[in-house]
Amino acid sequence: MFVRKLTLALLAAGLMAACTAQAPGGPGAAQNPSQAPSGASAGRSFDLEEATVADLQRRMESGQDTARSLAEKYLARIDALDKAGPKLGSVIEVNPDALQIADALDAERKTKGPRGPLHGIPVLIKDNIATADRMQTTAGSLALEGATPAQDAFIVRQLRAAGAVILGKTNLSEWANFRSTHSTSGWSGRGGQTKNPYAVDRNPSGSSSGSAVAAAANLCALAVGTETDGSIVSPASVNGLVGIKPTLGLVSRTGIIPIAHSQDTAGPMARTVTDAALLLAALSGADPADAITQNQTTAASSAAANTSAKAAASSPRDYTKSLVAAGLQGARIGVVRKKLMGYHDGTDKLIDKAIADLKRLGAVIVDPVELPTLDQFEIWGQNSEMEVLLHEFKADLNAYLAGLGAKSRVKSLADIIAFNEQHRDREMPFFEQEIFVRAQAKGPLTDKAYRDALAKNLRLSRAEGIDAVMTRFKLDALVAPTSGPAWPTDLVYGDREIGTSSTMPAIAGYPHVTVPAGQVMGLPVGLSFFGRAWSEPVLIRLAYAYEQGTKHRKAPKL
Repeated sequence: MFVRKLTLALLAAGLMAACTAQAPGGPGAAQNPSQAPSGASAGRSFDLEEATVADLQRRMESGQDTARSLAEKYLARIDALDKAGPKLGSVIEVNPDALQIADALDAERKTKGPRGPLHGIPVLIKDNIATADRMQTTAGSLALEGATPAQDAFIVRQLRAAGAVILGKTNLSEWANFRSTHSTSGWSGRGGQTKNPYAVDRNPSGSSSGSAVAAAANLCALAVGTETDGSIVSPASVNGLVGIKPTLGLVSRTGIIPIAHSQDTAGPMARTVTDAALLLAALSGADPADAITQNQTTAASSAAANTSAKAAASSPRDYTKSLVAAGLQGARIGVVRKKLMGYHDGTDKLIDKAIADLKRLGAVIVDPVELPTLDQFEIWGQNSEMEVLLHEFKADLNAYLAGLGAKSRVKSLADIIAFNEQHRDREMPFFEQEIFVRAQAKGPLTDKAYRDALAKNLRLSRAEGIDAVMTRFKLDALVAPTSGPAWPTDLVYGDREIGTSSTMPAIAGYPHVTVPAGQVMGLPVGLSFFGRAWSEPVLIRLAYAYEQGTKHRKAPKL
């Protein structure tokens, strides 16, 4: 869920690092079910390349395919490309019940018709999203092996109700990339290293690494990721996908292994804006166990934001009305250059072309606009975002672990720290757990340092940040590059990502959509649209119009 921002000095060190490496599949990585087709030929003969949800529904409606045959084809492709071939390492575990679930949905289609657009559609979900079935929920950690949750996460219940076939779980940056400042995205003790399908020596970014790679490489129709700061939009960007980080409160957090309740959210990752919008509609909903979805935002929200939240929560979740090819006509879009551009020439040139395309497609471009508070989260070496995340991680993770009861060998963050030390050879061969240690040292959520940092973050990101700029310039959205192209995977130095636009909307809890904007030397780069709370319909409309007017998505040449 968390992507770190590193300095240009670290970039220089990363460019000098000559060592790139791949970790083998981690201990405990699950294999495909025996009933799934296998063989390297499955990757070459695959006939669902770049298939959309609508394509798959047409195939099922015509009888060309069934939910079972679709699941079989994706499972065979996982076997051919993820476990063999290039060994992408994106799927940590497949669902042993997937084909039986598909059979039941096929029978239901014959007697009752489809439930909706996701009926029979194969979906992969990140391995920090709880399922009460024969799959595990581990956040990639060996410490949580065998700790089966008592019930599905709310969003899993939503997917099942929509008729989706949960095909399996995806690898991730262990503990959602919140264990070490020197971690390598896409690596977990349980799943090993995930590879970028556009260049397997390049990093997939994280923490939703496996979800991004699986969707990009056509190992599933749709994928679900989670984000605290950048972990949907960054891997979506470097893997040529559409990613949507929703407004905090649109999607339930119940049953998702947490980092921080003030920023955590799940969201869709897909190859098209349409498919991402359909998945977002299925994921969203009011959860009785998550108060923030019950017409509420955080305690620091303004009265206007609360009003917007109530209106949004009471409206039906249908984003198809936003899928308008002329949706950029007359839209006022602000370009954020300061601090969000200028870190990579190739990325800047690509985004300048994207801005020209936005104008060509009818947008009114305000260039540049500045987010004046963007650099105020860190003063004198004290980072207020990290202060909040450390406090909330300790409290939220301990609460999640307590809910596992006797099924879990670890009961607290302190237990996990001890487990990692005891299993250092498998859990810490490349990087340590200093973030865990820092979080363990924090006090309760009543601490003044935490409360002050949270209030500061919300003020700087909302009223004095995104809301202020959009009001001043009468904007519909802000745009910037999502991140630069993928960096080489480096288990010696760790990640080398140097630019991201994720932080302000992540801290604010505001929506953020990334769409493919082209490639730099064969490596994808995304264009970000972000804006006010509950503006998903607007952002989806703008992103769809840009996607349809440019068609930058290219499948990896596996």
